Amino acid sequence: MDQNELKKLVAKAALADVRPGEILGVGTGSTVDFFIDALAQSGLSVPACVSSSVRSTRRLEQLGFRVLEMNEVDGIGVYVDGADEIDAGFNMIKGGGGALTREKIVASVARKFVCIADASKKVPVLGKFPLPVEVIPMALRAVAARLREFGGNPVERDFTTDNGNRILDVHGLSIEEPAALEAAINQIPGVVSVGLFAARGADVLLLGTAEGVKRFERR
Repeated sequence: MDQNELKKLVAKAALADVRPGEILGVGTGSTVDFFIDALAQSGLSVPACVSSSVRSTRRLEQLGFRVLEMNEVDGIGVYVDGADEIDAGFNMIKGGGGALTREKIVASVARKFVCIADASKKVPVLGKFPLPVEVIPMALRAVAARLREFGGNPVERDFTTDNGNRILDVHGLSIEEPAALEAAINQIPGVVSVGLFAARGADVLLLGTAEGVKRFERR
C-alpha cells in the first residue's frame, strides 16, 4: 500500500472512536481530509464539529456538517487529528499544515485525543521533521535568535497562519525532552505557540501499516 492508502485506512478506523450525538473535534491535514470524507460517508450522527482550521471548516461544511466556533462549546468528547511525528510516549510534532495553535486549543478541551497517522510518522526521537513555531510577525528576528540557543536552525516559512502570524520551522533538533522544550519555547516573548504536543499529547494512536491499522493507547 502507498502512503495515501495507509492514510485512508487509518482515517476510516478512527470512525470507531466517534461518539454519535457528541460534538466532534476535527484537526487539519491530508490524513484528516480522508477522515472527514470517511465521516461523511459513514452516516454517523454528528450534531456539530469544531475545526482547527479554515481548510477543515470548508471541507466539513461542503459535506454538510455544522461547524461551531470554539467559543460556542465548553468541551469536546473526541478530537481526531494527525501528526507530523509521534514518539513512543505519544508526544507529537504538529504544524506542518500551519494550524498548530488552533490544533492545540481544540486538543486542550477534548476529553480524548485520537491521533491518526501512517507508519512513517512513528519515530524514536522527535525532531527530524522541522519543529514549527508560530510567531507574531514583529518578533520573528528576536524569536529566531532565541531558538538558535536551543541548537536549531529556524527558517521562516512562506506562509501566513489563519491567525495572521508567521511560522519559523526549526531544523536540526533532536528532542529528547519534549515537555521541557515545549515549556521553554512557549516562554519566549513573541511566540504564539510551538508545534510540540507534549503537555497535551495523544491518548490514542491509530497507526496505518502494511499489516493493517495498529491501535496504541496511553497508559
